[in-house]
Amino acid sequence: MSNDKDDKGVRTTELIRTGRSWDGAELPEYLQGRPEIVAIKYDVPVGEKLGWHHHPVMNFGILVQGELTIVSEEGTEKVVHEGEAVVEMVGTVHHGENRGTKPVILYMFYLSQSGMPLSIQHPEL
Repeated sequence: MSNDKDDKGVRTTELIRTGRSWDGAELPEYLQGRPEIVAIKYDVPVGEKLGWHHHPVMNFGILVQGELTIVSEEGTEKVVHEGEAVVEMVGTVHHGENRGTKPVILYMFYLSQSGMPLSIQHPEL
């Protein structure tokens, strides 16, 4: 993480710069064709779990409140804390859950194309 301040006092903080998802896998090549950028705000109540799913497109986000635990199909876990950035897995089944004490607020940004799904649901494991 780097912090810079310009001559007007504006402060910038790089939250993440990576070519890998949170589990260490390399991100895929960019899609061919015209891109579509999608931003979604997720509000996850305490104790709630998102269903098993995978993403066919690259995405990343910033957790602005709470703690989110991401669990891969193989059982690998990553806890994302308030203020942290996370790069999601692409093509790998996983889910997120709020095991914390306050609601999760998460902003996710998807690098997609028109008509492509952002995630594909899977049956409960």
